[in-house]
Amino acid sequence: MKRVVVLGSTGSIGVQTLDVIKKSGRFRVVGLSAGRNIDLLEKQILEFQPLAVSVFDEEQAEKLRRRVGNRVKVFSGDEGNIEIVEIDADIVVAAIVGSRGVYPVLRALELGRRVALANKESLVVAGHIVKEFLRRYGGELIPVDSEHSAIFQALQAGNRKDVRKIILTASGGPFRTRSDLDNVTVEEALKHPTWSMGKKITIDSATLFNKGLEIIEAHYLFDVEPENIEVVIHPQSIVHSMVEFKDGSIMAQLGPPDMRIPISYALFYPERWMNTYSNFSLLDRKLEFYPPDFEKFPALKLAYRVLREGEKSCFIYSQANEVAVRAFLEGRIKFTHIPRIVEKVLEMKDTFPEVTYDAIMKMEEMIKRAAEKVVADFEVKL
Repeated sequence: MKRVVVLGSTGSIGVQTLDVIKKSGRFRVVGLSAGRNIDLLEKQILEFQPLAVSVFDEEQAEKLRRRVGNRVKVFSGDEGNIEIVEIDADIVVAAIVGSRGVYPVLRALELGRRVALANKESLVVAGHIVKEFLRRYGGELIPVDSEHSAIFQALQAGNRKDVRKIILTASGGPFRTRSDLDNVTVEEALKHPTWSMGKKITIDSATLFNKGLEIIEAHYLFDVEPENIEVVIHPQSIVHSMVEFKDGSIMAQLGPPDMRIPISYALFYPERWMNTYSNFSLLDRKLEFYPPDFEKFPALKLAYRVLREGEKSCFIYSQANEVAVRAFLEGRIKFTHIPRIVEKVLEMKDTFPEVTYDAIMKMEEMIKRAAEKVVADFEVKL
């Protein structure tokens, strides 16, 4: 029975991971980490009986210790996440949102673990560092994002050297056919047509920033240059992504929009687990594909730009967007301000240091502080 650590266990991916683990009966949960949702974490502790858990800060840790007593060791903060990763385990599911998840991923790779990666920032802000750790320590990286899992699976059909291009599919979000985006409300932006996700990623799907982040991820995961990564709009979210080989063959991975499928693939790889939770048929399904509108959704154009500029610009793209999305959710800026704010922060690129292992958290703080100042400039224009 393989031992598993789940980082971000109370988030959407974490909850679905534990559902797969529970239904399969093939894994032992030895560690969990969460943010501030200690009510759900307490229930997970009682059900899965991990050896240790970690929460956002010491205040939350004290509350949890009073509730669970001596049932489990309770750590806190960024150091706590590292403690959880260092538990003897076979697989680390990395589902912490944001750059706080980077160091636990790097530590897991350093320890030679399999990392089931659902933390985009690990590759977007530190892709070159992650690749160096993979070369140096020999850990394993299996993507959990549905698109990258699809590519990973499609690549099994041929040799990497024979790949012509990678084709990332995108649902297009709720505004694919809407012309006026200037007056989009938060409520409208949170109504994704196919996927049920957290607020941040749902807004990113509406702006297509999520697809931009996936372009950067695909570059680092599969060693494909930007010009060989294509995005197509596929509203049905049935074809999760494709790989085109140089002989003209296109391999696609299809399935229902259920994250438990790529999660189970990452946990069981190279085996496949018998799916007991998703019934699916292609009969009466209409599959449509459209080119993306780069002018309407400038996040995509920006993604190709920052990937060509290098790691620093990718870091800015991710973190400035995070600040802008939060400001939109708080009603401080317009929906269309999000990419404009990111572009303004990118203009300050030369004021930020290079991305190194020790500078990740400092870099994040600097970018977010700069982004907040730009947000303030846009607030007065509402």
